[in-house]
Amino acid sequence: MSDFLKEENLYGSVVAQAEKEILAWKLQSAMKERKMTISALAKRMHTSRTAINRILDPANPSITLGTLEKAALALGKRWRFEFVDA
Repeated sequence: MSDFLKEENLYGSVVAQAEKEILAWKLQSAMKERKMTISALAKRMHTSRTAINRILDPANPSITLGTLEKAALALGKRWRFEFVDA
């Protein structure tokens, strides 16, 4: 499957979409764990509910490192990322 996606020049975008979906799922899981609503997270992050909905939207690829940090802190967490072999 990955060979086909690479041949069609789709591999990077498919992986990026999957990673965004995982990130959104992890944020939603952390919210559920903390029993935190979108409104409460928005208030803690000093942003709007609309902005939080964009962060949680797996179809929206735009999220900055600063936003990730603010979301993690608001949830009593920290975030990390790593480079892995392609």
